[in-house]
This record gives sequence, structure tokens and C-alpha cells, in this order.
Amino acid sequence: MYRMKNTMSERLTKILLVAVLSGFSLLMGLIGGEESSSAASAGDVVRVIDGDSIVVSVRGQKEEIRLIGIDAPEMGQRPWGRKAREHLREILLRSSDRVSVVYDVQKRDKYGRLLAYIRTAGGRLANAEMLKDGYAVLFSLPPNVRYVDEFRAAQESARGRGLGIWGKWGLREAPYHYRRQHPRR
Repeated sequence: MYRMKNTMSERLTKILLVAVLSGFSLLMGLIGGEESSSAASAGDVVRVIDGDSIVVSVRGQKEEIRLIGIDAPEMGQRPWGRKAREHLREILLRSSDRVSVVYDVQKRDKYGRLLAYIRTAGGRLANAEMLKDGYAVLFSLPPNVRYVDEFRAAQESARGRGLGIWGKWGLREAPYHYRRQHPRR
């Protein structure tokens, strides 16, 4: 009789342990999915904020998105901030306002913005287009580095051809340095 109680107690303990571990794994998968999913979501461009930030309606919710891998001139960096914003608007809205929002390893930045690669309805990667056309600089922050080689090549192509910010009357100060001198209030 004692052995039977002990065996049932051991089985119950094992079942509880498996249930707790399964629940924990499921919870971690859900939490981890928020940070590490690379799946794409479809969305509609609501607004282009600047050359590297947009607002997209994803699943009926408006989300501010920071384009991964690029740093465009700030709006105060005249005339390039405005030119970068207009160029991104042209890329995104050329054929449709519908885009694919593709995530990398880290899904949100410290400001709560989604971090994403943006594909146009025509399949073009807007992040790379901004670099290739000379309207942004490479800004690669691990762990979101999926397209870093493509982005580096796009920037070098624009620089080599003297396009946009790389031209004769181009950008005099990198966006990162500009932000350090002109912090947001």
C-alpha cells in the first residue's frame, strides 16, 4: 500500500512538472515571438514621418515603424531631411500604399516603435532603396542585421556615383552626429 501511494505521488509530481514546464515553454514562445518573429504583416501606409520612420496600419492598429538598417537625414538638416522624406514617400506610394512589414530579431526599439524592413507592393525593399538612391546612410545595429551586406553594397554604389547626400552639395553631417548636437526636447 505504501509503495502504491508513493508511485501515485511520483506520477502526480511528474505530471505537474510536465504541465508547468509545458506552460512555461508556451509562455516563453509567445513572449519570444513578440521579439524574434521574422514573419511579415501586411499593412497600409498612413503617413511618412521622415526618411526612416513611417506610420502603418497593421491589423487595424496604427504603428510607428522605424526602418531597420538606415539612418536618414533629420528634418532640421535642410534640405536633405525633407528630400529624404519625399523620396521614401515616392518609393512607398509609387504603386500602392500597401506594404509588407518584415521583422528581424528585435521587434521594437526603446521608444516602442516597431523595427522593420518594408517591402513595397512591387516587392522592392524600401530600406535598401533609400541607401541605393543616396537618401540615407547605413545604420546597422545587431541583432537586426539580416540585410547588412545588401545595405552596405547599396550605400557604396550611391557613394561611388555621387547620388543624393553623397553628391557635391550633399549632407555635411551624419544624422547621428546631428542628433547629438540637436537633441529632441
